[in-house]
Amino acid sequence: VQLQASGGGLVQTGDSLNVSCAAPEESFKSRGMGWFRQAPGKEREFVAAISRSGAGTWFADSVKGRFAILRDKAKTTWHLTMNSLQPEDTAIYYCAVVVRGSWGTNAEYDYFGQGTQVTVSS
Repeated sequence: VQLQASGGGLVQTGDSLNVSCAAPEESFKSRGMGWFRQAPGKEREFVAAISRSGAGTWFADSVKGRFAILRDKAKTTWHLTMNSLQPEDTAIYYCAVVVRGSWGTNAEYDYFGQGTQVTVSS
């Protein structure tokens, strides 16, 4: 079982885009989750996280103030809203759930799926 991110695409600098991640089974709905990205030739970067209750969120400095994360009321889908996109945001975006620890940077994540490509043109 893996999470599947969706909603990526090609946008221009300054545009907004929303990517989503659906929980594939019931046990995933009660977990915290995180968004990661990997640009060509670079290591995977942890960019955002949300606690299992949805009350807590965390963002990497590179996206803080521009990205938002939330989950729907049914807790079946998580969303990453990306505003003021820049070319350096170009990457494959992945979602994953907490498998150990609490949430945010105090957790380990797994069940990465294939990701969704986000490309920001200059």
